[in-house]
Amino acid sequence: MNKLLCFTRYFSLLLIALITFSTTVRADTPSPEEFRMERAMEAMRRVSVTGPDTVKPGNQATIKLPADYTYVPPKEAGQFMKLIGNNVDSSFWGLIFHDNMSGFMSLEYINSGYIKDDDAKDWDAAELLDNLQKGSKEVNKSRAEQGIAPIEVSGWVEKPHYLQPTHRLVWSAAIRDIGSNVPEAEQGVNYNTYQMGREGYLSLNLVTDHGTVESEKSLANQLLGAVSFNEGKGYGDFNASTDKVAEYGLAALIGGIAAKKLGLLALIGVTLLKFWKLGLIGVAAVGMGAKKIFSRKKPQQPDADASNCCFCC
Repeated sequence: MNKLLCFTRYFSLLLIALITFSTTVRADTPSPEEFRMERAMEAMRRVSVTGPDTVKPGNQATIKLPADYTYVPPKEAGQFMKLIGNNVDSSFWGLIFHDNMSGFMSLEYINSGYIKDDDAKDWDAAELLDNLQKGSKEVNKSRAEQGIAPIEVSGWVEKPHYLQPTHRLVWSAAIRDIGSNVPEAEQGVNYNTYQMGREGYLSLNLVTDHGTVESEKSLANQLLGAVSFNEGKGYGDFNASTDKVAEYGLAALIGGIAAKKLGLLALIGVTLLKFWKLGLIGVAAVGMGAKKIFSRKKPQQPDADASNCCFCC
């Protein structure tokens, strides 16, 4: 199932710090959570692919990865996602990073069947936003049971629009924790892009924050344009006499279905604050691009009498 994820800038900085934090000597022994994260980061580095290159994450589509984008396959990316509080399943296709993204993109393919796009011409952005807001109120009931802060949808970051010739859907809503003192620029944003296909759709979800989403939209759309369905799998290959048709239309990807996925929003921030100390963030780590992160060599095992450090490279 496509999980709608939301990370703040704190996550981005912390992620980079955890990967590159190799020179600070620490007196304490890394916790089990820190050790597992270190292992996950190294596993991601070993299998990552940096463009220009072509990746085939599933049997439906191909991504011509542009320069400076780095792809991490689902197995290793999934281990990382679970460590930070997100469950993934067979629909998860991996993660993509870029030097100029404060967060990353999550890839998923949803085998929904062919989704008719007839309703796109009758969209009412205000009504779709109202659906999301009502859905968030329902989700807050389950969040309260889990001890997670309630959320609210405050408006559109980008109103839904469907590009009929290419069968691509784009939309983004602003979501925040109710009662949070986090500045608006640091509040999490999901910039959602979709490529519709014959048997389902590919979801490319840019996970970033409100302060940088405007500058990162072009990166998300460039990546969306790099996706092409395999022969016979495209939206135009639909066969009405043989193919499965989804029980919902495009609007459900913005309203009904999307609203049900709000339950994981902001959960990542809670998880990170529980597992890590912000004091681990090193000034030198800020600004390290994805290409540098994923091109780092495998860490060497320290000598028995060497100083104990968190990430030795």
